[in-house]
Amino acid sequence: MSDVMDALVAGLPGVMVSTGEAAGEDFSHDECLTVTPTTPAAVVRPRTTDEVAQVLRVADQLRIPVTARGSGTGLSGAATPCADGIVVSFEQMADVVDIDVDNHTAVVQPGVRLDQLDEATAAHGLSYPVYPGEYSASLGGNIATNAGGMRAIKYGVTRHQVLGLELVLPGGDVIRTGGKFVKASTGYDLTQLVIGSEGTLALVTEATLKLYPRLTNQTTVLAPFATLDQVTRAVPRIVDSGIGPLILEYIDLLTMSATASYSGLELGIPADIKETALAYLVVVLESSHQDRLDTDVQNLSVQLSGLGAIDVFVLPATAAKQLIEAREKAFWMAKASGADDIIDIVVPRAQITTFMDRVAALASEYEAWIAGCGHAGDGNVHLGIFCADAERRARLLSDLFRTGMGLGGAISAEHGIGRAKKRFFNELEDPTKIALMRRIKQAFDPNGILNPDLLFDAS
Repeated sequence: MSDVMDALVAGLPGVMVSTGEAAGEDFSHDECLTVTPTTPAAVVRPRTTDEVAQVLRVADQLRIPVTARGSGTGLSGAATPCADGIVVSFEQMADVVDIDVDNHTAVVQPGVRLDQLDEATAAHGLSYPVYPGEYSASLGGNIATNAGGMRAIKYGVTRHQVLGLELVLPGGDVIRTGGKFVKASTGYDLTQLVIGSEGTLALVTEATLKLYPRLTNQTTVLAPFATLDQVTRAVPRIVDSGIGPLILEYIDLLTMSATASYSGLELGIPADIKETALAYLVVVLESSHQDRLDTDVQNLSVQLSGLGAIDVFVLPATAAKQLIEAREKAFWMAKASGADDIIDIVVPRAQITTFMDRVAALASEYEAWIAGCGHAGDGNVHLGIFCADAERRARLLSDLFRTGMGLGGAISAEHGIGRAKKRFFNELEDPTKIALMRRIKQAFDPNGILNPDLLFDAS
């Protein structure tokens, strides 16, 4: 690799290039529980698009694998590099370039964190609504995985918020897609093709994002139900009502108990209700006017009672904040509890009950423990898998993914395939679709340097 390092250093004066042990253990992995960390040959920290282009020119000429990295908060192993490869870390490309109040857009570099963008937009009375549960996550990483989160029921996911991209292609060419406009019918939509591609097609060096007015009035409603089936049947009716919830989440009994224990959460729910409830629905409403919000909360409470809720609790602001924060930290809770894997299968929301019934049956069949919560409004089910035997767990995961797909869903809603689920993706997905994806990869990256062997083997 000495020739590679010499070429990188020569072409990038003033850019930090770390090799060997100096590359740092942190760059060997993301937060995935099942992918083995791998130390890269080098870590490069570019400061400009031109410097990213130079890295890819050298890498493409010498056929060196390249892995992009933001904050490393991913859960699928997509930021795990190759041993003979280069990590392009975007930590020094972290500027909010522009907040356009008239067009309701922000232009950001890929290393910008969600909390950083939230602070910048708040100063203008605006907000970027995607929040996948970790505010230290970078926008570049969110774009790579098409991140979603609890607010997807109202605002959608990352691909609904990205209007345009600046991209560096393998070989060093730079292109721009989209712009500060919502609609265009001019050729293929390259913006949408790159979103969710997990760093396999191009490196994002700038993104134009859609912003919304910041609504400051919020109320959180918690409704315990006797069964998960009642929760999932209530969800479409709440959506039909037109109140437009910001968050619509379900939490099963096991997860709610673990959450309370892990975070010290106390919501004031009477003991007799705790003993009866097997699932909880969390609904967050927002509005620009408090009186309208109060009316919506009252109507929602009446509706929930009619849909079978054991009771309805309008949480005080402090308790509401604690509950949402605890739910957002579900991954860390599962990790601390010894989970062997975390997955995020998506099914049509009306199929959640059928899917969860099958989950319970599979857990019993494989002698595993599975706890769940998820975005009830869009069918994204997050499952903590406790099954220490790797071989048995692999069979269980295959059956879980196959079940979700059989109900009209997909293997992953927002974490991505990465290295963790590549095997299942290739085993279960339509071979014709995979062949088409291979040809798209070949068109963007003919020498196969960007996250090689991530979605499928290069061969």
